[in-house]
Amino acid sequence: MRKISYVITFVALVFSLIFTVVSLVRTDWLVVKTPEILHTQVTVRYGLTTRCELTRISVLGDDDKSKFEYSKENCRPFPKRVEDQCEDRYPGFCAAWNSAGYAVELSIGVAVLALFSIFIGLSTGSRRRRIWKAVAGLVALHAALQIVAFSIVTDTMRTGAFPNLEDSKPGVGYILNTLGWIFAVFITTGVVVTGIAAAHGYKWAAGNRAYRRIGP
Repeated sequence: MRKISYVITFVALVFSLIFTVVSLVRTDWLVVKTPEILHTQVTVRYGLTTRCELTRISVLGDDDKSKFEYSKENCRPFPKRVEDQCEDRYPGFCAAWNSAGYAVELSIGVAVLALFSIFIGLSTGSRRRRIWKAVAGLVALHAALQIVAFSIVTDTMRTGAFPNLEDSKPGVGYILNTLGWIFAVFITTGVVVTGIAAAHGYKWAAGNRAYRRIGP
């Protein structure tokens, strides 16, 4: 494969990695907003490792026109063994949710390894001819691990496996994860198509030193 193909893959994978890292630290994979009752509204955001609860209280002024808002937010690790009843009522949910977090963390490590492989592959022409398979495999694994997390969170939102989550909506973290694995799927496809084309001697993929296998 040409150097430019690896450079494009490297840059694209960096973007996918950024999406993944940001999605991991976001606390808004799923968002639940309660109806406003007595001028009070509660918004609960669920991240892969954190739960945040924001309470907004609206108070009318003495003239009944001006409006003042008071807000307070509390965040804590999620899910917690006792507080979220992981041992008695929701062990399956807690195990699945923790697995989603581990999957995203692992996908970040795989993406870093793929970037390192590309960097090594750029050093010599012979390595560029062989390394694309390893790169494609690592990026595919990066995508697959994110899809695992996406599937777990989507199923939780669909089935309401935890209280209030049946009324939840996708948040920014969920969207970034989706963009990350879609981007990774496209990268994998591009690397495979380019690598196969280079192996068959197409100049657009292999460059001016296109090569063909010897033999039938």
